[in-house]
Order: sequence, then C-alpha cells, then structure tokens
Amino acid sequence: MSRFIQLHLLTSYPPSNLNRDDLGRPKTAVMGGKTRLRISSQSLKRAWRMSDVFEKALGDHIGTRTKRMGLKIYNSLLEKGVSERNAMDWAKKIANVFGKLGEHTKKEKEDIATLPEDKRKKKELEELEIKQLAHFSPEEENAINALIGKLVRGSNGPDEDDLTLLTKKQSAVDISMFGRMLADSPVYNIEAAVQVAHAITVHEVAVEDDYFTAVDDLNEGEEDMGAGHIGETEFAAGVYYLYVCINKELLMENLNGNKELTDKAVAALVEAAAKVAPTGKQNSFASRAYASYIMVEKGNQQPRSLSVAYLKPVRGDNGSGVMAVAIREMEENRSRMEKVYGPCADDCKSMNAEAGKGNLEEIINFTKE
Repeated sequence: MSRFIQLHLLTSYPPSNLNRDDLGRPKTAVMGGKTRLRISSQSLKRAWRMSDVFEKALGDHIGTRTKRMGLKIYNSLLEKGVSERNAMDWAKKIANVFGKLGEHTKKEKEDIATLPEDKRKKKELEELEIKQLAHFSPEEENAINALIGKLVRGSNGPDEDDLTLLTKKQSAVDISMFGRMLADSPVYNIEAAVQVAHAITVHEVAVEDDYFTAVDDLNEGEEDMGAGHIGETEFAAGVYYLYVCINKELLMENLNGNKELTDKAVAALVEAAAKVAPTGKQNSFASRAYASYIMVEKGNQQPRSLSVAYLKPVRGDNGSGVMAVAIREMEENRSRMEKVYGPCADDCKSMNAEAGKGNLEEIINFTKE
C-alpha cells in the first residue's frame, strides 16, 4: 500500500464570498507578491465533514465536535426523571472528562444569585460548557449514553470506573483524518492523517464591492421613493488551487487497521473535495462548483505541494482561458520537478473536465488500489 496520497485540484468559483475575514470580506493572501483569494483549510474541512457526501458514505463514523456535551447530558438526565441538582452535578463530572469546564468564580456566582430566575438559570448552565471544543467519537458518545442509562436506573453518581469514557480505539473518520487535541488528556490525542492546505487563486485578484438595495413590497412610492434597505457586501471570483495530503497508513492506524473503512473514508474525502463548496454566502451568490481538474499522486516519497507553479500569477493566453493555462502550468511544473528530483510519486492519474478526459470514479478507484 502506498503511504501517501496527494490531491491537486483546480476549481473555478464565480463571484462569491465563501470564507470571510473579521470585516466580512473574502479572505486573501499575498503569494508571489500578488494578492490572491484564499479559503482556509478549517472552512474546507468543516464543509466536507458536514456534507451530504460524508453523511451518505460514513454516517455512522462521524464524530461530534462541541463545547455543549455537558448541557446535552444534563437535559437527557432531566428528561429521564433525575433531579435538577443531581443532573447538574453528574453532567459536570462526565463533561469534565473531556476538558475543563467554564466554572464561574466565587464573585461571579454571588452576582448570578441576584439575577432573575430565568437569567440566573442560563448563567448557571454555562458551567456545563467545556472551555475548548472537544471532538467526541461515536464510541465515546455511546459510552456516555450507557452511563446515563446506568445513572437513571439508580445510582449515587458516577464513580471513577464509570468516568473511563475516553478511548483511542474509535471509528470516527473525521477525527482520524483531521486529528484531535485534548489538552487535559494528551494520551488520547489523535494525530491528523490528512493535511489540507489553504486554497488560493492561481491568479491575482481584486476584491469588489457590491452596493445593493431591497424594495419594500408595500411601499407604493406615493411619499417615499427610497429603498427599504441599503447594504454593501464584498465578493470576488477565481480559479483556486487546493492541495491535500493523505497519510493512508496513519489513517488506517487511527481506524484500528480497518482497511474497508479507510478506503471508504478516502473515497468520501476525494468526492467531497471535488464537489463540496464552503457554505459562506451561498444564498447570496449560489457559487457552488465542481473541480475542473484533479491530479492524484501516490507513493512513499516525501510529499510536496505544486503551489510553486502559481508563484507567477496565471493569465489566459493564445485563446486559452485561465483554467486551461493553470492545468498546463501544474503538469509542466510536476514534470520539471521530476527531472531534478527523480520520481516524486510511484503513480499518478488525472481527471480533466475541461478536456472531457477521465472521470471521478477512476480517480477514487485509483486511491484504493
């Protein structure tokens, strides 16, 4: 089995704002001295793991990333007839296994006690939240549910053995792919088997402003001819290069040696990377797109990105558009690297929607062989 699988994708998005910065503008990066659009790896990974593609292929093997598991446990205990005091105490003990809770200071508790009942209750429930996002595997969620059932049947509360809930033997594909860090229980950390680069445009871009208005349907214009709403949003369009590196050996190790699940996971990841767009401003721009070009390499050689092909911004030439030139630049850059370094992978396969060559099924099967 090849240790590394490397994906190189080119996807053209029309005017969009897929991933925003703190000011609401499309994220950018300077590369080769020119401004490019950027989609962060976090945005891409969340879009993939929450997609219908992942749900259909891996529905029983997707974890839950949340700070609010303690609140979920508390509500479950209440629904099953546990007293409010015990539900709060037991939920805190269970949630604390996965990370430190956001407990209030003595002074904060004194101030909370003076609040009206509804606000006081809301503040008290904040103590059930884990300070940092924790990623729960299906096995850990099942163990929590089993413990809730035991507590409901009659108990003085969870003991030390009951709280042995964390496990390294898990089947959560998203945790196995993208890793998990538990600061208070590092022995249960899981090293990410998939590295995802920030997607960047292969060409220079300028972010544009869209000034828009909305008309009030009941305004007949007799007194006020103005718009009911005025707004402004930023957008840009571009052809993005995306690089993904999969350590298939580590992924299978994270999945307890389950080769069938590993192959399913890689197949779902390839399909999601090709088809699934981040959700940012989709209702405003409908900027969904499939990858126009995919190159997959596999082998045991040290991985490397082909982003260097785009240090010089791409331009269309001789009647060829930006996508066609970007494809040519990637393939030529790969050939030049192999001339000086030798083979950078044992095998390679590509799919080119611009030329109508290859197909996604062949690409996916190539990752399994």
